Amino acid sequence: MADTQQVDEAADRKQAAKAERQVARLAKQISSFAQAHGGAEGQIAYLGQKGARIVLVGEDGGWGDLVAPTYAVAEQAVQKSGITEHESFDGDFAAKVKTGPYEWSRMAGIQLGGPSNG
Repeated sequence: MADTQQVDEAADRKQAAKAERQVARLAKQISSFAQAHGGAEGQIAYLGQKGARIVLVGEDGGWGDLVAPTYAVAEQAVQKSGITEHESFDGDFAAKVKTGPYEWSRMAGIQLGGPSNG
């Protein structure tokens, strides 16, 4: 029994250390985005087994996203980065996003003669 417990504890410590590294890496990327865009706000969306998506919107309207392996890692990264987190992507927060011709052509795709999504 003691051997099994030690193996479990070692595995738990290893998993916790990996999660800490993931949090630190994501927080650094979020902070870099915020610095490049005059500040940022974000929203976390659950992706199921794939993890969680962190959508970032800069004060200048620039946007991007990151994928975290778990929702908990995403939450910790957002908290560590110090940006404002929104519960949903709507209203004033969504209105801050600025899109350009590339995004419009990709969203419209074939309907408006833009490049296909294939």
